[in-house]
Amino acid sequence: MSKLTPPLPKFLRPAPRKPESDEAPGNGAAPGRADKLREEAGEKAGEVVGWLDERSGISPILRANLYRKVPKGTNWFYTLGSATLFAFVSQAVTGVFLAMYYEPDTSRAYESAAHITNEVFLGELVRGMHRWGSTVMIILIFLHMARTFVFGAYKYPREIQWLIGVVLLVLTLAMGLTGYLLPFDQRSFWATTVAVNLNASAPILGPYIADFMRGGSEFGAASLARFYALHMLLIPGLIAALIGAHLYLVAKLGTTAPPWLKADKKALGKESV
Repeated sequence: MSKLTPPLPKFLRPAPRKPESDEAPGNGAAPGRADKLREEAGEKAGEVVGWLDERSGISPILRANLYRKVPKGTNWFYTLGSATLFAFVSQAVTGVFLAMYYEPDTSRAYESAAHITNEVFLGELVRGMHRWGSTVMIILIFLHMARTFVFGAYKYPREIQWLIGVVLLVLTLAMGLTGYLLPFDQRSFWATTVAVNLNASAPILGPYIADFMRGGSEFGAASLARFYALHMLLIPGLIAALIGAHLYLVAKLGTTAPPWLKADKKALGKESV
């Protein structure tokens, strides 16, 4: 094992065996038997964990990620990234349940959305969580990017993390745009039409991007199917892959100390000189 790998936590270390006694003084055989059962259960759990670790070798990776050092002065601002990740997981889970009842067809999309809201058990709750969760995720990722910029966490050696975060921001906005059309009512149809026409006004690539998103020159059945595929398959897959790369770099490079601590260190260095 590498010297840089943190030691096992106490609850995973094998405990020395205690002297067993079938009878406890004054209480009969029940307490001794209960202690023996608890000890056997702990041994079985340890055997399962050891079996998994021996075949996967994951314990050094988990220890390096879960027991890494964080800078002094870490506060609630550092939880914005985890909150954004939680929002993405919530969107993925609720999206799977919605996809079980949604029909990406121009003649059935609105009826299937109404069926989810009005007739499916807890459908209104799940759809509301998915709808408002998209707004929450966009707000959280903007706040996370703002915290990263204000704290100077985009500088060396974390430039790749910053670029991945920018791409994740764009993909999150694209996820919101593609999902907005899926109910296929009047509001979502015309709002998406305006958004795509705005993209079409961009120079050089704008018209090609608009035609790709519409699946042609006008909105229709191909547009809804394309938006559904982008919303359910392509964009979530890209987001999940980039989140994995982002978390790897966070674990490898660590987190940046708050800027006020850096200022204090600089002031102390000048005083010492």
